[in-house]
Amino acid sequence: MTASVATPSRSSRLFALAPLAQATAIVLLALSVTGCTTSKRDTLTTGSIPQRISAAPLDGMNASELAEAERSIGAAYVKNPSNKDIGLRYANVLGMTGKNTQALAVMQQVAIAHPADRDVLSAYGKAQAGAGQLEQALTTINRAQTPDHPDWRLYSAEGAVLDQLGRSQEARAKYRQALNTRPNEPTVMSNLGMSYVLSGDLKTAESYMKNASQQPGADSRVRQNLALVVGLQGRFAEAEGIARRELSQQQADANVTYLRSMLSQQNSWRKLADSDKGTTAVN
Repeated sequence: MTASVATPSRSSRLFALAPLAQATAIVLLALSVTGCTTSKRDTLTTGSIPQRISAAPLDGMNASELAEAERSIGAAYVKNPSNKDIGLRYANVLGMTGKNTQALAVMQQVAIAHPADRDVLSAYGKAQAGAGQLEQALTTINRAQTPDHPDWRLYSAEGAVLDQLGRSQEARAKYRQALNTRPNEPTVMSNLGMSYVLSGDLKTAESYMKNASQQPGADSRVRQNLALVVGLQGRFAEAEGIARRELSQQQADANVTYLRSMLSQQNSWRKLADSDKGTTAVN
């Protein structure tokens, strides 16, 4: 059952979420597109990348490990900027450390060398979206998709960009296309849940997030999205417990700090919790 939007008004709920929208969209995008290139289940390993670099999933690294990965992969990229796997890996780590403009520049070079490669085009679309070029990202992702052999990851990536553009109905249609191709895929289900977060329907969002977190392939990113939506409803102790699961102490502390900072913005979670109790939020 979804939360009532009668009091406060839908516009008030969206106002309460507005400070969170950009950050949650980033979470959404990172989750949806990195699966096209590097993830715990699909780590790049080639003879041209040192095994020490390629073996460790980037999404499990802390800040210092990411900085070292950026340095070492960057050195490999300078030596061979047209190498597909090095370029994808380097753009990914640059995006994870907030260097979106540089990540886009890297992917532009890789795309020149590999103009028809689906992995390259999808990562290029991710980099464009990360740099704020959302319409261009849609065009690039559509170029990568092939109707006769569709890729569920590209449907999910397209949905993430559409959500950032505020086209939620179109975005959810893309997520459902992805799920038709890849049933019960946790990253897609989580993205669908995040789409409802962005429109203020937290109860529906939580149902998708919980389902996603219970799937065999769910990873920590899926559970962090669940922690976010639980916290937004005012159940912070439960959210903190979710955020700490299966992580090192350092990673868990960082996640909890980030979660607290998001939930403290304009007391958004309190406004949403009050709305579920039938009280009026104050703008």
